Amino acid sequence: MLRVNCRTFTFEDVGNPTVPGCTVIFEFGIADSNSFNFISEREAEKMLTALNSESCKVMDFFCAIRYYKDYASSKKPLKFDYYMGRFVFTEENVLELQVFHERGPRYVSPKDLTAFLQKKINEASARGTLKKVEPL
Repeated sequence: MLRVNCRTFTFEDVGNPTVPGCTVIFEFGIADSNSFNFISEREAEKMLTALNSESCKVMDFFCAIRYYKDYASSKKPLKFDYYMGRFVFTEENVLELQVFHERGPRYVSPKDLTAFLQKKINEASARGTLKKVEPL
């Protein structure tokens, strides 16, 4: 998520464009006790340390998705989407991603968000790849 955080993407990079000619920016936060911390280099190190200790089974995160309509002379901000997410690490070496749309226009669907995150995690991973499993 660190490599995606605050980077600009085209809508086509993320999913099926519901608003043509837009750019998309993600802002991720990771749960830490009763709040969410913006994912920085320091927070990423803390996450990796927690993941390397076998006790981490669940990781909650917040995702704000900012949209900007691109015009020739400027960018106009549109309403944002807010998602809550959870990574669940199972004993079978399965990573489950749960996503909940909190509020906003839902320009990016939960399905597109999970597919985008799966793709970005696989690009950054030196080990195996995440495979999509359909819900039961």
